[in-house]
Amino acid sequence: MRNFHFVSILEAPVDKELSAFHPQSRDPPSLRMEPGPSRLLPVLLTGFLSLWLCARGQSSYTIDTVGLTVLPGSTVQSGTPVTLRCQVSVSHDNIPDLTHTFLITRDDIPVHTSTTTEDSVEYELNPARAADSGSYECRVTVKGKNKASFSQKLDVTGLQTPVLYLNKTKPYENEEFTATCSAPEEKGPLSFRFFQRSRDGHSKKIKQPAPSWNSSETMLVLRAVGDSILYCDYEINLVSESRRSNSSNEVQVIVRGLYISPTVNVLPSSTVYEGDILEVVCRVKSELKNIEVFLTKDRKILMQAPVSLSHRFTAQESDSGELVCKAEWGNVQKETYLSITVKELFSTPTLTLDPVDLFEGDRFKLSCSVSINAPERITNQSVMYSFYKDNFKLTSGETFISVAHPQKNGNYTCKAQAASHTRSFVKESKKLVVKAKVPVSKPTLSVVGGTLVLGKPFQLICHSDKGTLPIDFTLNGPKRLPEGKAVRKPGEQAVFDCAAIYKQTDLNNFICHAKNSQKRPAEVGLGQQLLRTTNIIEPVSDPVLTMLPSSGDVSEGQDLTLSCSVQRGTPPVSFTWYHIGREAPLGFQVPKKLEGSFRIKNVKGEDRGGYFCESSNPANETKRSRTVTIGVKMAGWKKGLIGVFCLLLLLALILVVVFRKRLIHFKRKRTAELSVKSAGTKVERLSLTQAEVNQAANVTPGIMGKNVWSERESVSESDDQNSVTSPEKQEPRYTEVPTREEDPEKAPVEKVTNTLNNAVRNSTQGVPEQTDSQGSVEYAQLNHDANHHSDHANHDEHSVQDEHTDAPDSSSENTDAPTPDS
Repeated sequence: MRNFHFVSILEAPVDKELSAFHPQSRDPPSLRMEPGPSRLLPVLLTGFLSLWLCARGQSSYTIDTVGLTVLPGSTVQSGTPVTLRCQVSVSHDNIPDLTHTFLITRDDIPVHTSTTTEDSVEYELNPARAADSGSYECRVTVKGKNKASFSQKLDVTGLQTPVLYLNKTKPYENEEFTATCSAPEEKGPLSFRFFQRSRDGHSKKIKQPAPSWNSSETMLVLRAVGDSILYCDYEINLVSESRRSNSSNEVQVIVRGLYISPTVNVLPSSTVYEGDILEVVCRVKSELKNIEVFLTKDRKILMQAPVSLSHRFTAQESDSGELVCKAEWGNVQKETYLSITVKELFSTPTLTLDPVDLFEGDRFKLSCSVSINAPERITNQSVMYSFYKDNFKLTSGETFISVAHPQKNGNYTCKAQAASHTRSFVKESKKLVVKAKVPVSKPTLSVVGGTLVLGKPFQLICHSDKGTLPIDFTLNGPKRLPEGKAVRKPGEQAVFDCAAIYKQTDLNNFICHAKNSQKRPAEVGLGQQLLRTTNIIEPVSDPVLTMLPSSGDVSEGQDLTLSCSVQRGTPPVSFTWYHIGREAPLGFQVPKKLEGSFRIKNVKGEDRGGYFCESSNPANETKRSRTVTIGVKMAGWKKGLIGVFCLLLLLALILVVVFRKRLIHFKRKRTAELSVKSAGTKVERLSLTQAEVNQAANVTPGIMGKNVWSERESVSESDDQNSVTSPEKQEPRYTEVPTREEDPEKAPVEKVTNTLNNAVRNSTQGVPEQTDSQGSVEYAQLNHDANHHSDHANHDEHSVQDEHTDAPDSSSENTDAPTPDS
């Protein structure tokens, strides 16, 4: 819109410039320009710029309305002038010379177009016809915009009555004449139809040419002699409907008969013998000119002449049939038919072969014969015969005898020659193909594929190398009914399905019969040849797995051999060994014998378990053995090592027990020695007699907590109080220690012994005894020690009194003993 405003601004100075020339211009002085060359240049530039912008399509416009008017109305009679007026209204910004393109259509088909600067256009239909009926629409295009009016329907009623014209009203029968039907005032395309009405009033359509504009000319032919009425009409196909006109004027036509049928005569007769002379005369009696006469036979023209003809020829057997004499005038034809028969003096020779089923090596005979039809003219003795092979003469006579051989095969014919009173005749027989058959040769049996697997079905082929087809083969075999197959084409084979056999010798029982002649005996083929030509495969039997050594157990480190064998089977036989629990096979072997072996070296513990083997051969049938379980024993050296270890362990235990017992005896002896040796004035208090020990050992657990040393201590307290003369000489004091439950068997004796030993050491070294000595003996410990060593009471008692051994205890042991305060 800015461009459009710019155009308006540029147009304003032009108006102002023009107004400057007018003395009464009302423009302000500032805008008023004085005339002069210097001021015309801006005006021209402004005009050129305006034209340039308009040329670039920068104008503004819009199509407001498009209207279509039909005058005098939407429905008129045929022949009435009709005017179609299209009016357009366009709004624009002063575009000069705006052009409009009008397009008027009828049923979407353009009928008128016009380009003008006017805002309306008229299209006249003068006169309007039925073909002008339809729906009209006007579309107006202004530059790049277009708009269509509302459609207006025009209906023109009535059709012009057609006119029929014939160039001949008295034609001959089957004579062509011209008929023209026209409606010159109508607009096409129109479909014209021609009708014929006979005397009885029955009308029928005789022709309907292709649609034409407003006239149709065609050729008509009337075959019935007599008078009739011809007329025509037409149809017009509109978009909405089809309309049919009234019938045209009627024209009477008289069809005259055309008497030009020819007459035909045969001399001497229509029935003659071959060799006779025949004359055929064909003529037409008529006043018409340009008549042609034709003599034809089997659509072949024998002779042609105007008005009449005469055809003379020597009759032959092939001339028998129907002769046609045809007269032609223009496109009118008349025909006359005549049949003639030409008899043979003797028949065509017949060549026969005996025997019909001819084989190589057989004698055969060819015979040639004829039949005499006119014995009064020809006798049998007057007929002479000759034989030909592949168009070469072999011999003369009624017969030909020879022996069948491939060189005798060929096409044979014979000729018969006879003479009548007028001429001589030679006739030849049809060709006879002589081809001796080849006798079937002795059949042979073979297995399909050349391999037979015992125990499985198979197929046998019965084949003969020689023999003319067809050949019938019959197979007999064990436990089967005879079965026949015919070979009729080259390349075919007689294949028989056979059930499984389990012995090779069963092949001897198969027999094949071959035959290609009903008169010859069948050739026989035996099955013994199958044993020589067939690859017979016997499936393997169930394999047997054995082990070496044969016992079920194997010691570690030994070698184990697994042998797999079969009793039957065609080699090569393959063996595979498996260990249950392992997916992969242990080994695979294809030996030359029916047995294979697999060796496991240095058997280990993981080699124990179940083993089996599988066998197979080219029969593709795998058999599996039974599972053999193998146990693995420990190696001998391992057993010896374990025995030695056990002995050493037992000896160590014995030594420990003995050492412990000796240690106990030693400690008890030290205790006894300490009880004998007195260290001071309180030796009596430290020594324990064996009777006291035994008495303490016999004390029951129910009096736990009561100490024998406590009792003695209570008795001797008064003595201690009286005997103490100085603080340096104090007796050790014994206190009761709580019972330890962790090791009731060892602790009592050891604690008693240690306490006593400590006391003895202190006394022997001259240390004064203290009442709160570190040694204490529990009653429970003494009680337990008594229970543990009750079975050695007598021995211990004797040992305490007799043995006197110095203890090797050091002074450090005394320092380790716990103090009473602790």
